[in-house]
Amino acid sequence: MAVVRPVLFSGREVFPLIEGGKGIAISNGESSGAWAACGGVGTFSGVNADSFREDGSAIIQNYYGKTRRERHEELLAHAIRGAIHQARIAYDSAGGQGRIHMNVLWEMAGAERVLNAVMEGAKGLIHGITCGAGMPYRLAELAARFGVHYYPIISSARAFRALWKRAYRKFPNLLGGVVYEDPWRAGGHNGLSNVEDPNRPEDPRPRVVQLRQQMTEVGLAHVPIIMAGGVWWLDEWSHWIEDPDIAPVAFQFGTRPLLTQESPISEEWKRKLLTLREGDVFLNRFSPTGFYSSAVRNAFLDELQERAEHQIAFSTEPVGGHDVAFPVGPRGRPVYVADDDRQRAEGWIGAGYSEAMRTPDSTLVFVTPERRRQILTDQIECMGCLSACQFSNWSQNEAGTTGRKADPRSFCIQKTLQQISHGGSVEEQLMFSGHNAYRFRLDPFYADGFIPTVKQLFERILTGR
Repeated sequence: MAVVRPVLFSGREVFPLIEGGKGIAISNGESSGAWAACGGVGTFSGVNADSFREDGSAIIQNYYGKTRRERHEELLAHAIRGAIHQARIAYDSAGGQGRIHMNVLWEMAGAERVLNAVMEGAKGLIHGITCGAGMPYRLAELAARFGVHYYPIISSARAFRALWKRAYRKFPNLLGGVVYEDPWRAGGHNGLSNVEDPNRPEDPRPRVVQLRQQMTEVGLAHVPIIMAGGVWWLDEWSHWIEDPDIAPVAFQFGTRPLLTQESPISEEWKRKLLTLREGDVFLNRFSPTGFYSSAVRNAFLDELQERAEHQIAFSTEPVGGHDVAFPVGPRGRPVYVADDDRQRAEGWIGAGYSEAMRTPDSTLVFVTPERRRQILTDQIECMGCLSACQFSNWSQNEAGTTGRKADPRSFCIQKTLQQISHGGSVEEQLMFSGHNAYRFRLDPFYADGFIPTVKQLFERILTGR
C-alpha cells in the first residue's frame, strides 16, 4: 500500500516521488521515462545530454574550433541537440504516464540559450523545468514563455526569498514546487554558504519549516516543497507527510536511480556503488564552479587533495616573513617564500613534484611534470562549459575570461564527467554521489548484487520500505 497520495505536479496528479536530475548523460530519457511511466516525475538532464545517429550509435562530443569561443558554440549545439533527443525518448518511454521534467544548471554555459532552444524544439514533450546551481532569476519568465511549470532548487529560505522578490512573484501560477536540496547530504554541487560549516550537517526540518512559512506568507501554502538529499526510504520521512508545518511535501531521489537496470552508468560504476561505506562520499571544494560538491573518495579526488597540500604562499618581492628567494619556472625567476616553506618545497621537488604552478591566490602548487602538462592541455582545450570557470578562467562574458589567473588546483569538469559517464574508470574520474550511497551495501533490497528495474525500485519506495 502506498504511504503517499498523489500530488498535483505540472498539471497532473502524480505520486510525489521525483527522480533527481544528474548531468552529463546520467539521467537520460530512458531512465526518466521509466520513472514517469510508474506514475512519478521523471527528470532527464539537459546538461550536455547525449544524442544519437539513426543507427543508434552515440554522437561523440568532439570539438574542432580553434578558439574557446568557437568550441563554446559547438558545446551549445551539442547540448541543445542532445536535450531535445532525450526529451523525445523520455516522453515516448513514459507512455503518457507521470510527468517529464528537464533539469539544468543555471551556471552551465549558455543556460538560457539552451533552455530556449530545447523548449522550442521539444514542444509538448517537457512538462517542467528544474533548475539550480546558482540563482536562476530568469527561470520563471522563461518557463512562462513556453507555458510549463518551473521548480527552483534552493538550499535555504533566504535564497527563495531573494528569487521570489526579484522575479518569481510575477509568475506565481507556474511555480510547480520548490526543491529544498540538503547542502550537506545531496550529491553533486551543493548550496552551502560561506557561513555554514561543511563538517556540521544541520537538521533539514527547521530549514524546511522556515521555507514553508515564507511560502505561506506570499500565498504559496498549496505549492509542494520537494525534499532532496538524504532521502532513502519514505518511512523515515513519514512524519513529514502530514506535518502542517511542512506539507504538502514530495521526495526527490537522485542517488538511488543510479542503481537500476535503466540507468546508463557503467557496470563498474554500479558495482562500485554496492561497495561504498559511510564516509566514502564527502564534501569538497575542488570544483571549478566554486561550489562545494559531494563525490566519492577515489584516486581522482585523492590527487586533488594532494595537489592542494603541496602548496606554499609566495610574494613577488621580499615582504615580512617571505624573504627567501625561490626560483620558479624554466628561467628560474625568483619569488619570495618563508624559509620553512622553502624546505617543504624542496622536499616535494625531491620526491618528483618538480613543477611549481602559480595560483590566483599567490600560492605555488607543486606537481609532477606529467600532471603539469595535463593541466595546461586541459586549460588550453577549454570549451567553455560553465558560465565562469576557475580552472581555465573562461567566462561567457564579452571578454571571454574571468579576469583572474587560471587555477591549477581545480580540473576540467566537462572532461571528467564526459569520461565517467561513457565508461571511464570510476577511480580516475570524478564520481558524484549523495552521502547515503553507503546504504546500497547495507540495504537487503540489494542483497547479492541485485540491481532492480526502475519499476521495481519505484514500487518498493512507494510501499514505504
